[in-house]
Amino acid sequence: GLSETLRTLDAVDIARAGAGNDAEEAMQPAVLSMPGKGRLLLFSFGSKSSGIPEDWKATGISPGVNLLDDLSEATANRTAAQMRAHQQRGDMMVASIHWGSNWGYEIPRDQIAFAHRLIDEGIAIVHGHSSHHVKAIEVFKGRLILYGCGDFLTDYEGISGYEEFRGDLALMYLVDVDSASGELINARLVPMQMRRFRLERASATDAGWLSKLLNQLGKRFATQTCLDGENNLSLHWQTE
Repeated sequence: GLSETLRTLDAVDIARAGAGNDAEEAMQPAVLSMPGKGRLLLFSFGSKSSGIPEDWKATGISPGVNLLDDLSEATANRTAAQMRAHQQRGDMMVASIHWGSNWGYEIPRDQIAFAHRLIDEGIAIVHGHSSHHVKAIEVFKGRLILYGCGDFLTDYEGISGYEEFRGDLALMYLVDVDSASGELINARLVPMQMRRFRLERASATDAGWLSKLLNQLGKRFATQTCLDGENNLSLHWQTE
């Protein structure tokens, strides 16, 4: 079960976050070193909006996942305060959140407000996931918000009825962030395609499809992508 999975990850020194043998452990970040630049603290959360049931939530006496109460401003403030309690001078914080439905491009207002509040409270990147396809990207006050990264490798490959979303297409998000300010310097998105549970580079046609999609979705957030000569996407955004 969950406890065995946690022990197995620890035994092979794989950093983990978002689940634990109790609520305190589930809130612990994965700590990654950035030589000469401090540490990266990766916190992971779940939202009921993704379908996670309440009884999966870790408590003071039982194992489970780090489940948010809701996406209210009060919860965002409390969550940011819990994250800052682990922060040392020079650390950069990332909030990885499993939220929203599996399919569809809509981004609810409470997700946007929650992400914005975390950024206001000092989080450098909000890394959203749950959708089986890519969703819009925002750069808010210079900091990156990925509302839905899509799948990278998944056993959902081949599921029927949702072909229009091109869930077989994935992105590698390669970002440079200023370690002092947490602000995004640049972002390169590498289009990939899942096929027979393996990843290969997406075709030029598929890379163009992803770029067009992100540009349509990005109008709301003033973000755009451009294809380069290697069929990678560069992200562009308006500065405030």
